[in-house]
Amino acid sequence: MAELYREYHRPLLSFVLRLVGGDRSWAEDVVQETMIRAWNSIDRLDVDGDSLMPWLATVARRIVIDDRRRRAARPSEAGEGPLETLQVGDGMEELLRSVVVSEALKALSPAHREILTETILRDRSVNEAAEVLGIPVGTVKSRTYYALRALKLALEERGLRA
Repeated sequence: MAELYREYHRPLLSFVLRLVGGDRSWAEDVVQETMIRAWNSIDRLDVDGDSLMPWLATVARRIVIDDRRRRAARPSEAGEGPLETLQVGDGMEELLRSVVVSEALKALSPAHREILTETILRDRSVNEAAEVLGIPVGTVKSRTYYALRALKLALEERGLRA
């Protein structure tokens, strides 16, 4: 085995370096694995033949292919660095925003609150809201306009940009 290593290590390493794009560490791992497989198959190898290089090269190439498939199947690891700076929302911001909006809606007149409920929260058209509320379409349009202005002002008073 020592003789096999001495004779084929350098040419095999050179061959594998080309296969792995110059990654020396990976190439050395592949050569080592190839030599282990040669050791395990020593009884089946023709050590007295011309050269074992074709067999070793085929084994090394298959190891590289298997490594690439294994790496492609598994997502790359990111390490801990990005997780330390990752900001995860705890929902508190949304909760506070909904409380502020709710308070701003309570500050509106009942007519404005009613028109925004029908047109925005219930997603009704102007015609549908007019029918449900029993008021003219023009009144729905003007109340919606003034209700939105009042809501915007109420939100700004509470520190929320509308």
